Amino acid sequence: MNLINRLLAEFIGTFWLVLGGCGSAVLAAAFPDVGIGLLGVSFAFGLTVLTMAYAIGHISGCHLNPAVSLGLFVGGRFPARDLLPYMAAQVAGAIVAAIVLYMIASGKPGADVIAGGLASNGYGDASPGKYSMMSGFLMEVVMTGMFLIIILGATDGRAPAGFAPIAIGLGLTLIHLISIPVTNTSVNPARSTGPALIVGGAALQQLWLFWIAPFIGAALGGVIYRVIGRNNRPEIVGDGS
Repeated sequence: MNLINRLLAEFIGTFWLVLGGCGSAVLAAAFPDVGIGLLGVSFAFGLTVLTMAYAIGHISGCHLNPAVSLGLFVGGRFPARDLLPYMAAQVAGAIVAAIVLYMIASGKPGADVIAGGLASNGYGDASPGKYSMMSGFLMEVVMTGMFLIIILGATDGRAPAGFAPIAIGLGLTLIHLISIPVTNTSVNPARSTGPALIVGGAALQQLWLFWIAPFIGAALGGVIYRVIGRNNRPEIVGDGS
């Protein structure tokens, strides 16, 4: 696929991730009597990646995340020349999704969408569980690193074919189940940027962490998989006779 097609796919895929994942938190998680809660939001994020992996994986690779693009580059699966264009398309998709979500959420009488945070990420007072900056930083590094190991392993040519989207989607679900109480789960700088630009305040002031920590984690994940995934078996030259 040419670059324009791939960038459009990344824009649409990231739009879907933010609209579906953050939208589930903003519109459905706290809905009276039938709110989907932490479990529902976690599955919503996983389902956005799973569905888009099948929809656009064959077009762009379905990164939907600047940290994933960086980790795939470090892991030897993605060319450096496409890094910045992919990241720009992903951030643009996230911003448009956040704008659309804000417009939808604002249609409810009495709704204060900005005060609600629009599912933005944060630490300290902005953390759902009031976890410290260090806790949030460590969580984002570790979770993003593990996410890259899952992605690189599931898409390895030696892995069972056709199951990568399921493993990756469920992996992201698990990551959200673990980390929503700490940072509201980012592991994705684009996902953090969209809502932060809309709500401002602490979400925008703390946005730096949700770029730096996922990038560090993604790079570590890429390096780790290159080491553990390397085929070190000696080649058999003869038949031993």
